Amino acid sequence: MAPSAGNDVHVSQTEVDFAKYPTAQKLLKRCQDLLAEIDNLTPGHDLEEHLNENYGPGNPIYTDLCSLTRQGLSEGWVANIELDGPKYRRSKIALPKAETEYMGITAVYMESQEEYSGQYHKHPYGEINCVVQIDETAELKGMQGWQGQGWTSPGPGTHHYPQVRGGALIALFFLPAGRISYTAKPSDPQPHCV
Repeated sequence: MAPSAGNDVHVSQTEVDFAKYPTAQKLLKRCQDLLAEIDNLTPGHDLEEHLNENYGPGNPIYTDLCSLTRQGLSEGWVANIELDGPKYRRSKIALPKAETEYMGITAVYMESQEEYSGQYHKHPYGEINCVVQIDETAELKGMQGWQGQGWTSPGPGTHHYPQVRGGALIALFFLPAGRISYTAKPSDPQPHCV
C-alpha cells in the first residue's frame, strides 16, 4: 500500500540544528567515522555485504548510530515530518558537504506489522541504509530482500518502494551527493547492478 502523501511530498532541505541538539552532533560524528571507513566504496550488493559483515550488530559504529538515532527520535528531531501520518515520517539530518564526504543523511521512520510501502523512488548514485530497529521484529526490504539489524545498499540507478514489516524502524540513509528521484516507476527496468 503506497502512502497517501503521493509523489509531491518533499523533505525540507534544512538539516537538523546541530547547535541545539548535542545528540545530533554525536550522530554526525559517528556518521563521519563510518563514511571515512567506506570512503572509496560504491553502494550496491558488494557494499551491503561488506557493511553487514564488518559494521553490523556488535560493531561500535553501528551500535552508536542506532543508539543516537533512537535518542534523536525521543528528542523529537529525527523523522519529525509526517508523510503518511505518524507511521511514515522523515527528516533531513545533514546536507551533502565536505564533512559528510558529500553524502546527504536522512532518517525515515516507518511502522507497520503488515508490509507497508512508502514513496517510490530511485537512487541515481545508490543508497546506504543503516537499519535502526525500534521493534526487534521490524525489517526493512532492500534490493536483496528483508533485513532486520544491519544494512541495505541499493546500487546506482535502482528504484523501489521502501518497505517495512514487523513493527517500527528507522532507515538512517546516506545518499551520494544527496541525489534521490521520485520520478521512477515500478515498471522501469532495473540496472544490471541489482
